[in-house]
Amino acid sequence: MNLQERKDLLIRLGSLMASDDEGWQNAKRKATAENPWFIPEFINLSVNNIVEQFLSEEALQGLIGRYKITEPLQPKKVGIVMAGNIPLVGFHDLMCTLLTGHYAMIKPSSKDEALVTFLIKKLKELNPDAIPYFTVSEMLKGCDAYIATGSNNSSTYFQYYFSKYPHIIRKNRTSVAVLTGNETDVELAALADDVYQFFGLGCRNVTKIFVPRNFNFERLLTVFEKYDYLTDYQKYKNNYDYHLAILLLNHKPYMSNESLLLVEDSSVFSPISQLNYEYYSDWESLKQRLKDTEQIQCVVSKDSVAFGAAQQPSICDFADGVDTVEFLLSLS
Repeated sequence: MNLQERKDLLIRLGSLMASDDEGWQNAKRKATAENPWFIPEFINLSVNNIVEQFLSEEALQGLIGRYKITEPLQPKKVGIVMAGNIPLVGFHDLMCTLLTGHYAMIKPSSKDEALVTFLIKKLKELNPDAIPYFTVSEMLKGCDAYIATGSNNSSTYFQYYFSKYPHIIRKNRTSVAVLTGNETDVELAALADDVYQFFGLGCRNVTKIFVPRNFNFERLLTVFEKYDYLTDYQKYKNNYDYHLAILLLNHKPYMSNESLLLVEDSSVFSPISQLNYEYYSDWESLKQRLKDTEQIQCVVSKDSVAFGAAQQPSICDFADGVDTVEFLLSLS
């Protein structure tokens, strides 16, 4: 397949993902049945972002032009170990591998297998010439390069197995927000999306906020009540009840609404159903501190990632700040 054919294939896939295709709808229902964290609302949220931000003619052509993508001199076999924390989180790696003309050997996460395998099957059906470009395998042996996403623990194993090959290895990351106290209710409602969407499981979810000393937490928690319905999902409610019990047993101060525990804590990571906060006095020094923290994926604030946009990465927003396209182009 030449570059134009590969681009056209991705655009056609985007059209299918935006449609009511019966097979696709069944795959989404299967994904929810197999992984209760993948509720239909959040599957559709992820799918819509992929369709709008990645698979449009404008987005794909913009990426091709930015990197001057041409035909690879010698296509390589790229092993992709996908995460499964949010629906189709590994799609961007798959898309970039195809667009740059390499062959993808994919190990989907067991938590996200239904969606990934269906889309790979559809890519092959939409253009049979794409069949050699995708292989789903439990063991990723004989690859020329690897892209592996996982936890801090799994990254140690990835580093051991893949160190002698060109590789991208991603670890745990999270996102934070910096508030001034002058945010409108509309901005706080958008921040709630950054906190609650995907139940807070994504690396672009805000798990900690930095606030000035006079910050009005009551207003924040009131606005955040828009997501109180998440406690209707048992797995989320179990986390809320568990972490509330821990706070009570340890006599640790907290604030809450019906769906979130707000806790003063120095860690940028917080458990499901909890949002950490920390006071700050100087924005410039905080900005430098956050810049030097490798655990942070993105910062939501008035002069950085916009409120409500954390879960809407563009086609050129690369995980961990590592340029996937540049890496893939360097292989050939």
